[in-house]
Amino acid sequence: MDARQLEYFLAIVEHGGFSRAAAALHVAQPSLSQAMANLEADLGVSLFHRKGRGVVLSQAGAELLEPSRRVLRDLAAVRDKAAALSGLHGGTFEVAAMPSPGIEPLTSLIHRFAELHPSVTVSSRAAFTPEEVVELVRSGACELGLLGAAKPVAVSGLDVLPVEEQPFVVVAAPGAEVEDGATLRPEDLGGRKLIASRGGSLMRTIVDDITAHTEGTDIVAVVDHRTSILPLVLTGVGIAVLPASWTRLARRCGAAVASIEPTAHLHVAMISLPAHLTPGARAFLELTRSYARRKGTGTS
Repeated sequence: MDARQLEYFLAIVEHGGFSRAAAALHVAQPSLSQAMANLEADLGVSLFHRKGRGVVLSQAGAELLEPSRRVLRDLAAVRDKAAALSGLHGGTFEVAAMPSPGIEPLTSLIHRFAELHPSVTVSSRAAFTPEEVVELVRSGACELGLLGAAKPVAVSGLDVLPVEEQPFVVVAAPGAEVEDGATLRPEDLGGRKLIASRGGSLMRTIVDDITAHTEGTDIVAVVDHRTSILPLVLTGVGIAVLPASWTRLARRCGAAVASIEPTAHLHVAMISLPAHLTPGARAFLELTRSYARRKGTGTS
């Protein structure tokens, strides 16, 4: 039994099922199901009763709910205490980040880091390709780099921490006849207007594949700055295919977000030089490692 399994257990309870919990955690549902099966095997009890496509807490699950919450609260207290003792009392470090990883997980990482180390400044530097991120880190311009790629990241001479895998989703304006939380196939996008990034990105490859195999689907706008895509969607110019990192922000803005089946995944990784990180950068890297463990991606 580990903290990640308990986090998954609580997420299933809070979100009312495996599929919604998997979406909220940005993990594949089979991975979530396997983690729960392993936890139930370790504990020797069933935590849920499966009813059709849904689940309800078993008696054992209900009784273990509060102890599980206490364990996670205690672990968080230990992390907070260790951070307070780490001696970080100021300074600035730079993180190079591509647009989609710069939405998530960077937002969550900076939010948590600022809570733990309020006197340390995180400076995020924009990069638009994996190669730009690698060059900024390799040259020493940035201590850390957060990038997303079509395949698992491997860079010679740098340390690579896999962080998470983000599936691609369809984002549409309210009233665009896309049901929030639905699962679409590429052919369901027939006749739609799409907003796309420039050629060469995984996002654009997916859009090109949709337009090539779907009747009446056209690219209505091509933008360099991916931060322009969501505003264009919200004004009704068209729909967009974006990494799942945009999901929370899109929904807060009132957009509908639907899954695509099948879809590619953006492989997000943190890169760094093997040594000589400042204390702030080292603490941020360790925070990212903890985040990756919770996602079931990072190594110990």
